[in-house]
Amino acid sequence: MMRSMFSSVSGLRAHQTKMDVIGNNIANVNTVGFKASRATFAEIFAQTVSGAAAPDVNTGRGGTNPMQIGLGMNINAIDTLMTGGSLQSTDNPTDLAIEGEGFFIVRNGNQGSHMFTRAGNFIIDRAGNLVTAQGLNVLGWQKYTVDDNGNVIFDTEEEVKPLNFYEDEYNLNKRILAAMATTKASLAGNLNATEKAVGYNSTGKAIVDGNNDGIPDDGQAVNYDAHFSTPVTVYDALGNEYKLNISFWKVEVGTNGTTNKPETRWYYRVSGNKNANFYGTDATGSAAYVGGYLKFDSTGKIVTDDVDNPITKKIMVIPDASVGAEQFEIELNFEKLTMYASDNSVKPTQVDGYPTGTLESFSIGSDGIIMGVYSNGKQKPLGMVALAVFDNPAGLQKLGNNLFITTSNSGDFSRGFKPGTNGAGSLKPGTLEMSNVDLAQQFTEMIITQRGFQANSRVITASDEILQELANIKR
Repeated sequence: MMRSMFSSVSGLRAHQTKMDVIGNNIANVNTVGFKASRATFAEIFAQTVSGAAAPDVNTGRGGTNPMQIGLGMNINAIDTLMTGGSLQSTDNPTDLAIEGEGFFIVRNGNQGSHMFTRAGNFIIDRAGNLVTAQGLNVLGWQKYTVDDNGNVIFDTEEEVKPLNFYEDEYNLNKRILAAMATTKASLAGNLNATEKAVGYNSTGKAIVDGNNDGIPDDGQAVNYDAHFSTPVTVYDALGNEYKLNISFWKVEVGTNGTTNKPETRWYYRVSGNKNANFYGTDATGSAAYVGGYLKFDSTGKIVTDDVDNPITKKIMVIPDASVGAEQFEIELNFEKLTMYASDNSVKPTQVDGYPTGTLESFSIGSDGIIMGVYSNGKQKPLGMVALAVFDNPAGLQKLGNNLFITTSNSGDFSRGFKPGTNGAGSLKPGTLEMSNVDLAQQFTEMIITQRGFQANSRVITASDEILQELANIKR
């Protein structure tokens, strides 16, 4: 009788522990990034009453199985279930969820130990740090390069460090995007083939406003409406803005000496505003007149291989001394111009350089790259979120506050990985991973556990009654 009572007591204890696990799971049904636990049972060593006997082939006697009486049960394991939870959209740009394997890497300051979490409900503190709700720094990388194709490449071999949106040791003040001087300007569009040709003056130059005084060269009568102008905005290294004005005149319609087909020449002139001087440069950098000729064939396409009528022109912009910026060179490219019997439509399409910008907003991509958006319309990487991947994530130890730490069975943390690589999942910005607790399963387990506890208590009651009957044999 005592064995049955002790066995049932072990059953009560184990089922109570399982009920504790179920209760904790249900309590965290709405906890962000929570991973449910599961309790499983195992029997305790059984008492062997008699051992097994093998069959005797000589006498023909059969074998017997061992006779054992179990001594109860206990908790075999309490596992952490690392299955993914459902994703909930929040539209908060600092909320992140991981689709797949991996954990966010966090740390308490610069010297704390690494901890890990699936809860991506992050915020930006006053200093610009990306932190958890408890103020732990989210780790990643901030050193990067840009290749020839414009792709951003972060140094993921470097040690992960706290992410900061406002400043870091590599990019200094990220609230301000430094200006970039213009180096190239491409123009595209059409020059109207029906324009009247202005011809040449007595020196063989196109009859245009060569003195920039509003009067055509040599005082000849030129139709002012026969030219077309388009503005181009450029910037120096300090972000100061300059307006270039590029004017076009149709000069003549001639004949190609080789093909004997018609060809048309246009003249263009570059002028600017009062805050800068402009002059052209040849291959050696010497001063030259800021203007040139373009040639179009009989199909309206620009001729690109005529050395006397090049499709590019380099000009030097010299800011006024009071501005404080150094001179800079710009290459104009006319390769995409056409000449058809249609309205003039030439305009700048690709102009590099930009003024100073201030950080206005940001976005986080599925690859973990945090991209800042500035007031000048430009974007700049602010950092990249790193993920940790473990050989046995179920071996991590819960620390509270949705945090995990490594154990001897989880595998050590050595480095972070870019989201979407080396087994790490990709990020889902603007969403949160919810708890992976299945309420239907938990309620079912709760009923089964309750019945198991109840049955064990009935065994104890029955054993007690049998003992009482034994005590009543002797009156």
